[in-house]
Amino acid sequence: MPSTVRGIDHIGITVPDIEQATLFFERAFDARVLYHSVTPNSDNIDHDAQEHTLRLFPGTRIRAIRMLAMPHGPGVELFEMHGPEQGHPARASDFGLQHFAVYVDDFSKAISSFTAAGGEMFTEPKPLTFPDERGEGNAFCYGQTPWGSIVELISWPSPMPYEKKTALRRWKP
Repeated sequence: MPSTVRGIDHIGITVPDIEQATLFFERAFDARVLYHSVTPNSDNIDHDAQEHTLRLFPGTRIRAIRMLAMPHGPGVELFEMHGPEQGHPARASDFGLQHFAVYVDDFSKAISSFTAAGGEMFTEPKPLTFPDERGEGNAFCYGQTPWGSIVELISWPSPMPYEKKTALRRWKP
């Protein structure tokens, strides 16, 4: 029976300021606004239903929701929410989603755009060192958005060793 799963449609990110986050994604990754599901001060959202649907902490209010299109790959849905007991972004060692990776063709340009948009890089690009990922030019580095989400910049222009062992392939834009 064929799978009903095609791939990742979008990722959702809660941000403290949707305008700042949108500007970051536009400047850092050439993202474009597709549409606004909820705009600030709109009344087109049922907060009680959203609290139940998303299992939000009681009293949390969604101020805005916006869908962005990346040049390639899944969309990015930004949520600006405010409420009691709102936590800080997860660290890589915390349970749950820890980062998202953006495939880049030019690390220098990508890092320049990322930092100019307000992001902070943790490292310079370094070779992918896991045995099944090694290859000429295969590299990665990590950084952080202005609101604290972790982003990996990655590129693998060379075939990876795992490709000799299976017909399955990582998705590549």
